[in-house]
Amino acid sequence: MTSSVLTACQAGIKAWQDAFNRQDAAGCTACYEEGCTMLAKPFGEFTGREQIQAFWQQIIDQGFKDVEYTQMEWSAEGEDGYLLTSSWTMNKAYGVVHKEHWQLQSDGTARLVYDEFEVLGER
Repeated sequence: MTSSVLTACQAGIKAWQDAFNRQDAAGCTACYEEGCTMLAKPFGEFTGREQIQAFWQQIIDQGFKDVEYTQMEWSAEGEDGYLLTSSWTMNKAYGVVHKEHWQLQSDGTARLVYDEFEVLGER
């Protein structure tokens, strides 16, 4: 595993965070591979960019913003990806990322191929 794969994965989560914090659901969704599955506890499972974008748009429309990640841990997954676990906070909620699988794409960027997170409480 090369450090360039980890760098691409870290750039991927930064791109997602930046898009969310500027209230850009389409920008968030661009960080997901087309057939990605997202398990958002307790909301449900969403598959594909259309469903994922609708979820993020609804969250943004409800006033959620300012996501920050802490306790980020990266572990290699195969030759072309990394798994991320972390805690997160927003202006109105907090929780954990159980498993984000970031995978290097043919264009050199990393995208999510699986996303599992949980809201643990409101702020």
